[in-house]
Amino acid sequence: MRPEILFPLYAPITSLKGVGSRVAPALEKVAGPIVRDVLFLKPHSLIRRRWATTATAAENEIELIRVTIDAHEKPAKVGWPWRIRCFDEAGFITLTFFKGIGPHLAERHPKGAKRIVGGKVERFGQELRMIHPDIWAADKADIPEIEPVYPASAGLPARSVRRFALEALARAPELPEWQDPAWLARERLPTWREALAALHAPASEADLAPQARHRRRLAFDELLAHQLAMAQRKQARRAEPAEPVSAGATARRLQDALPYRLTGAQQRTLAEIGGDLASGERMTRLVQGDVGSGKTVVAMLAMADVADAGGQSALMAPTEILARQHFETLEGPLSAQGVQAVLLTGRDRGVARAEKLRALASGAARVAVGTHALFQDEVAFQALRLAVIDEQHRFGVGERQRLLDKGQATHLLSLSATPIPRTLELAAYGDLDVSRIDEKPPGRTPVATRAVPMPRLEDVARRLREAVREGAQAFWICPLVSESETTDLAAAEQRAAWLRRGIGPGVGLVHGKLPLAEKDAVMADFADGQVKVLVATTVVEVGVNVPNATIMVIEQAERFGLAQLHQLRGRVGRGRKDSSCVLLYDPPLSAIAQERLDVLRRTDDGFLLAEKDLELRGGGDALGLRQSGFPAYVFADPFAHRDLIAAAGDDARLILARDPKLENPRGRALRVLQELFDWRAEGLGGG
Repeated sequence: MRPEILFPLYAPITSLKGVGSRVAPALEKVAGPIVRDVLFLKPHSLIRRRWATTATAAENEIELIRVTIDAHEKPAKVGWPWRIRCFDEAGFITLTFFKGIGPHLAERHPKGAKRIVGGKVERFGQELRMIHPDIWAADKADIPEIEPVYPASAGLPARSVRRFALEALARAPELPEWQDPAWLARERLPTWREALAALHAPASEADLAPQARHRRRLAFDELLAHQLAMAQRKQARRAEPAEPVSAGATARRLQDALPYRLTGAQQRTLAEIGGDLASGERMTRLVQGDVGSGKTVVAMLAMADVADAGGQSALMAPTEILARQHFETLEGPLSAQGVQAVLLTGRDRGVARAEKLRALASGAARVAVGTHALFQDEVAFQALRLAVIDEQHRFGVGERQRLLDKGQATHLLSLSATPIPRTLELAAYGDLDVSRIDEKPPGRTPVATRAVPMPRLEDVARRLREAVREGAQAFWICPLVSESETTDLAAAEQRAAWLRRGIGPGVGLVHGKLPLAEKDAVMADFADGQVKVLVATTVVEVGVNVPNATIMVIEQAERFGLAQLHQLRGRVGRGRKDSSCVLLYDPPLSAIAQERLDVLRRTDDGFLLAEKDLELRGGGDALGLRQSGFPAYVFADPFAHRDLIAAAGDDARLILARDPKLENPRGRALRVLQELFDWRAEGLGGG
């Protein structure tokens, strides 16, 4: 039940003065549907105005000048601007307006009227001018010399958004203090209400920075709410008993039969999983492993232990092609040890599907591999004890939970091929135990990586044509060229057509608008060798394994982050043949882009690259973290507030150790905090 003290902030935005049916959709687009969302809007810049005359006005500065209207100059042609000629005691200035609003201006500001004008001063020859300045009455007394600028949208100017934000601030109640007083004193942080007031009244650019004290306070509040919810969730799982699973003979035989020795990192991860399974508590572990580090083999050995203990396991992958790939990896070794595995996808029909369902319901099949088909209502397990989810962030919370609910206290093992920097691991996975497979199995062929300027595109295409004639396969990745998916698709279609003219019909294309079944069909043709060159507008499926693919061309590589480039490069070098990655770039490169491409050429360590990406690109979503399951924070910046992430995690664990049910005064205040940010243990969902 939401605390009554928060009711004013959870009122709809239409309760704000001036937000009617016309304004509400635009404000909701900028902020959200409730008053709290408007309160949490952050100004992104400042307008600084200073008083001047036409003699002292500085070019490119925002000035305030007292003027007299001299004349309105109507546009000579349609599309030309409306000009207002003004003067003061020192000279003339021209105000320029586009978009056909002149007649309205002439009515409001007639010749001879005295006004104050404010805007950026430009010099056009000998003439001073302002484009679309503000105009106030001459006696206006409250023109702000410093004005925060808020996000805006079509039909809703930033100044209106600011007015709504200040009204939301006026409605924000004083809330009980949920932070540790000693921490606040040491960090010299304001109260929650003071921090919000400072957020909406910045006096300088320093007040807009993530490290401003009021912004650190709000970021820490948000991080603590999130870390507390994850710690509660972890605590609840630990309290949920699960039948212990001991190490069995099947896993040992499987390991002995492998054509290679497990790396030290794989053995360490297996020991951590084994400890979880044997503990009698429900396991919730994430295995982070770079591309090709051997995560699937580790999962298979855990499944073998579950099978020996009389239980079943399910491995769920986000696409059919990935599910088939996992099945091909697992089925042979498992069946050789007498463990039956079945593949269940949306394509299964009729008798074949019914047989698979019977095998799972009876327990004859100990392992199921599949897609979303695994959690459909008609799928029943005899004793589902372990759920393995590949690329967990690709599934919704409800989807993961539906699979887990098919067993009793089902152990959860998540696999991720997207390395996240250690400093951010707690924010993304604070409710999970994390294992890192940070070594590559022997035998992986290093991928030769080189950067080539776009003017040499024809050379790259010629070499690609020769390689394809000799039997090679290649990926060709097109960049995001604009914010328009249609434009991006057109560019990719043009590239595919251009490549077909040189290479022939064996050029396939996958893109975001392609229906899933068609996309899977093209990917399957590529895996089978029918498609020789695969052009893609989006990041090619993580984990897609085409050993014959030995060439990766990434067009305009400077537009991608390091982590993305590394993931793409990992699609090749999966067989025994020499592989290469060509990073096509538009010269000249910025210093950061140059360093990014240099780092990629020097190392193939995904964890090191993730740290470097963070260092080079900073916060926001530059790392593509949201696509990796990273939370979408309002105030917390994952780069600037890395120290606060760790502090919030420590504080959350200490709070729950002292007050597990949040019943003391600080605990009750923390419940308000969690409701304020919508970070509750149950809100995180299952799995």
